[in-house]
Amino acid sequence: MAAPASSIDAAEVARFSALSQRWWDPEGPFAPLHRFNPARLAFIRDQALDRFGRDAGRRRPFEGLRLLDVGCGGGLLSEPMARLGFTVTGVDPSQEGVGAAAAHAAAQGLEIDYRAASAEDLLAQGEGPFDVVLNMEAIEHVAAPGAFLRDCARLIAPGGLMIVATLNRTLRSLAFAKVGAEYLLRWVPAGTHDWRRFITPEEIRGFLAGEPYEVEGPFGLAFDAVSGRWSRSAKADINYMMTVKRA
Repeated sequence: MAAPASSIDAAEVARFSALSQRWWDPEGPFAPLHRFNPARLAFIRDQALDRFGRDAGRRRPFEGLRLLDVGCGGGLLSEPMARLGFTVTGVDPSQEGVGAAAAHAAAQGLEIDYRAASAEDLLAQGEGPFDVVLNMEAIEHVAAPGAFLRDCARLIAPGGLMIVATLNRTLRSLAFAKVGAEYLLRWVPAGTHDWRRFITPEEIRGFLAGEPYEVEGPFGLAFDAVSGRWSRSAKADINYMMTVKRA
């Protein structure tokens, strides 16, 4: 039997590897993610508190829970998750990216298990399951999004949670997230995204149809140009998140 095709897109890995030393530069090519992070972190924290019944008043409310950050890049989410008490594993196919992530975490005194690997690698190695799986701004960069999402979902522990964040494939996202962000505002390097690979919420549901998961959302995110901040929004036609829960 032929081995399943990898979801890794080598060209995407090479492009992010070339930028690996810039992950923690708040004014560099990943500046939009730095601005995005407070809204993402608040959503993840709120969803996990609700799912696991943890005390929001504790400094490290998620002690004893395992979290997997798929496509972790330089660790912009992995580090705050570790500070919240999770035991964190971060995987990314870019060796340069996880090297930068590991170096930064060590400098902060954080213990995070970073690996140059993919979700399908973890499954093949019998790793997991994880109480929380983060699948944030990754699915639009892979070669086989459906297979990738199902592999990530299979790493969720019973009673666990996956959070998916991506870009919707709409005319508004073409105008703002592609043309505006890359060519007019220069927020990210030109070519960072291929609008044709943006994923709709309906496609997320379709990829997991017939699987034993409860899919909720989309939960929109919007940017306020006046305050320079991202926040939750009823509109999900550009950036959005969804939750995937396993019974």
